[in-house]
Amino acid sequence: MSIALAQPSPTAGSTTVWQRYPTIYEINTWVWLNELSANYKLPLDLSTVPSTEWDAIASFGFDAVWLMGAWERSPSGVAISNTNANLQRDFQQALPDFHAEDNVGSPYCVRRYIVDQRLGGPHGLVAARRELSKRGMKLVLDFVPNHVAPDHPWVIEHPDFLVQGSTDEIKRRPESYFQTGDKILACGRDPFFPAWPDVLQLNCYNADLRSAIVQILLQIAEQCDGVRCDMAMLVLNTIFGRTWAEAVGMVPTGDFWVEIISAIKSVHPDFVFIAEAYWGLEWTLQQQGFDFCYDKTLYDRMEHGTAEDVRLHLCAGFDYQSKLLRFLENHDEPRAAATFSSAKERAVALATATLPGAKLFHEGQFEGRKVRLPVFLARRPVEHFDRELQSFYARLLEATSQRVFHEGQWSLSERTGWWDNDSYRNLLAWTWTLDNERYLIIVNFSDTPAQGLVRIPWQDAQHKTWHLIDPISNDLYERDGYEMVSKGLYVALEGWHHHFFQFVAG
Repeated sequence: MSIALAQPSPTAGSTTVWQRYPTIYEINTWVWLNELSANYKLPLDLSTVPSTEWDAIASFGFDAVWLMGAWERSPSGVAISNTNANLQRDFQQALPDFHAEDNVGSPYCVRRYIVDQRLGGPHGLVAARRELSKRGMKLVLDFVPNHVAPDHPWVIEHPDFLVQGSTDEIKRRPESYFQTGDKILACGRDPFFPAWPDVLQLNCYNADLRSAIVQILLQIAEQCDGVRCDMAMLVLNTIFGRTWAEAVGMVPTGDFWVEIISAIKSVHPDFVFIAEAYWGLEWTLQQQGFDFCYDKTLYDRMEHGTAEDVRLHLCAGFDYQSKLLRFLENHDEPRAAATFSSAKERAVALATATLPGAKLFHEGQFEGRKVRLPVFLARRPVEHFDRELQSFYARLLEATSQRVFHEGQWSLSERTGWWDNDSYRNLLAWTWTLDNERYLIIVNFSDTPAQGLVRIPWQDAQHKTWHLIDPISNDLYERDGYEMVSKGLYVALEGWHHHFFQFVAG
């Protein structure tokens, strides 16, 4: 059996250990390298990124960098997307001076799991991983379990790995099938939307395909420290069967991710799997082996919901909470600066950054970029940078780089009010503790003033006077421990304002 594997290359393994709650920085690799090349007036790839650029990333205290879109992209996928009127409209809307050469293809239309030569190839990845490791950072790459490019080697070598179609089906739904020679193959899709015309659907029930995927991931695991798995829920037996029914044969006894993840972790036990997950299937994917799953529910509640909506989500079991990945934006979501008001973005960012689980930040988020760039494009428009927002994020990331936020104990705090003032319901509050470190986070998750009492959970705090130091605002308060433990800390915050209190004994 001939299998298209990630190309073997020298390895430069990380020397650091994954934090319990890591912070991850997503970089659009192609766009980032293009802009660096323009800034330095040199053709740069992953092997030649100046050390000052790696230093700048490390200065935020990230635990890992996700180089999104590093794998070899598909020329066939580019050709198909160039004929798609909807995509062309999206390209021109995001990049008004768009030219055909700006479209380098979707990073999720993977031709081979080999780093694209235009980005530096396998040896460029080794160099990048080495630079990250020097600065104590891990490397995350993409993996797409559901589909492959139409010019992927398996189309010729292993068509049995793909969902087959028929002449009748391609006549009835030509947009959902792809013909190459005498083969008719299904385009990739999820159960709720039309097929994606630039990718072909893998038959994830096929035992030989699963074995081939294990081999690919073993090769990938030699080159990085974790993978973000695109649309991970699509290959769950229940979802896959609902989508493809009789076209894919009998349901296997084992679920896809249980087999795949256990096989990889038996060789690389510290390798991290991150699921892009929706539809309330996060717990299912966690149970099948994922270390972290996207917390889209939190994002949606923070965008559209109330403080109580957010608080109820945070009341879920801690074993579930601790394996969620929190984000304010990523390449699939609109830019935060275009979604939230300036004040709300800061409140939501502070809340997101101080919850248990992994945290994801997106390159351009700190500068206040507003254009959500289609992932096909190698170039983005010039935008005005918000220096005040950048300064806020720098302070926030410095404050949350403390070990307590990565390895400590998190607890949701009780808050109360008065019979004639229920604005306390707009307050979100929680604590972090580790050894002698104590922090209290309070956010007014509304656009109106809120007052309330926040109960401090530390019984041993009541016999001391405490300095409450806020590294974000530089405010300093002195409060009596007994009153905070017995009655609660009185809080009055304007709309979207917040406290980030470090407790230091007086």
